[in-house]
Amino acid sequence: MTSPPLLLIEDTPSLQLVYQSVLRSAGHSVQCSDDAASGLAAFRTLEPPVVLLDLMLPDRDGLDLMGEMLALRPETRVIVITANGSINKAVAAMRAGAHEFLVKPFDEQRFLAAIDNALADTRRGGAAAPPPRAAQAPGNFIGTSEPMIEVYAKIRSVARSMATVFITGESGTGKELCAEAVHDLSNRASAPFVPLNCGAIPTELLESEVFGHVKGAFTGAISDKPGAAAAADGGTLFLDEICELDLNLQTKLLRFLQTSTIQPVGATRSRKVNVRIVCATNRDPLQEVRRGRFREDLYYRLHVVPIHMPPLRDRGSDVVTLAEAALARFAREEGRQFQSLDADVKALFQRLDWPGNVRQLLNVMRHVVVLNDGPAVTRAMLPAELVSGPEAPRRAAPPQQKSDLPLDGLIGRTMAEIERLVIEETIARHAGSVPKAARMLDVSPSTLYRKMEAWKTRA
Repeated sequence: MTSPPLLLIEDTPSLQLVYQSVLRSAGHSVQCSDDAASGLAAFRTLEPPVVLLDLMLPDRDGLDLMGEMLALRPETRVIVITANGSINKAVAAMRAGAHEFLVKPFDEQRFLAAIDNALADTRRGGAAAPPPRAAQAPGNFIGTSEPMIEVYAKIRSVARSMATVFITGESGTGKELCAEAVHDLSNRASAPFVPLNCGAIPTELLESEVFGHVKGAFTGAISDKPGAAAAADGGTLFLDEICELDLNLQTKLLRFLQTSTIQPVGATRSRKVNVRIVCATNRDPLQEVRRGRFREDLYYRLHVVPIHMPPLRDRGSDVVTLAEAALARFAREEGRQFQSLDADVKALFQRLDWPGNVRQLLNVMRHVVVLNDGPAVTRAMLPAELVSGPEAPRRAAPPQQKSDLPLDGLIGRTMAEIERLVIEETIARHAGSVPKAARMLDVSPSTLYRKMEAWKTRA
């Protein structure tokens, strides 16, 4: 039994002929329509697995047409086609359920790769399952606060598509958990989930880590090594701290996203991979674009479905639920008898600011369990630095203070020397806390750790 043909809805006759020729040369059966009305009629008759849809149609808005088609057959994979000036509309289509988008002009390889990925996805996934109860936490998440329910809904909505997910949020809010949940609920769940922290790898090694290298490509390359993109073939590549990516590598990542091909360092040939990208940052990515530290075209290619992870201080009683779950787990691991939190501790936890978010909370609970025992956690068991007095109100942002660094002492120094002075002074003012200094300097903690390690090496 032959599978139904693909459906191409394109109103420009010359482009319709080109697309049709490319598809048929690649062995695909295709039926064409030149407007929304005939396209919808063909869709109802053919029930195609994949629809190629130009968003600019003469008789109807392409987004509306896509919405009606997906309402009729949610399992259909829609690839939208748009001109460069309408990329925002393509992004809106992805958020509304499109599987992929192509921006004119695109090459034949990119075109066919999008078709192959969509067809492979239909074979893996079949019909979409009905969404589970909204408040039920996906993956390893814990919590039922309103902000988290919104996160869960977004994860379920986007998981089965090919849309790139851009996760933002403060350090410790669970961005990697979010990425894992997207992967686990997708049709790629049985394939690899490969995380890569862009801020924890030296810049000179990042290209090799992402795309791989061949033996002899550089000093120390004693054998071929597949990069993270190749390791994630068929699955999901999670790029954490994406805003730490070097500008030169951003260009190569953009090409990878456009062509679905990788070329290891030192290799003469490229190869195709089928990878879904999920990325995350604790910065404001649009602000990084404005500052010239992140490519605008890469931002719009990646920032298709944004998911913002709320800070722990905005999650209400979730902090207590998380603390109780951590207490039970750590008590089992350490052989302790803890069973609950004291009422005073519960109230205190909901007042604290938690600058380190869930990660900080877990560290506090581990500290309590390791050093204490008893049926209930009391305030006296908490780390001294967590509680500054009888009340621990949420901290307001500290006022900006004038620096005490003498300007005269900086004149005549190199930029590298000034940078080191500022970083070391900021760390010292925060009692040696690198994460706190990183927040003050608006950089990732891993960036400071990497610079400090480099200073030691050069010493």
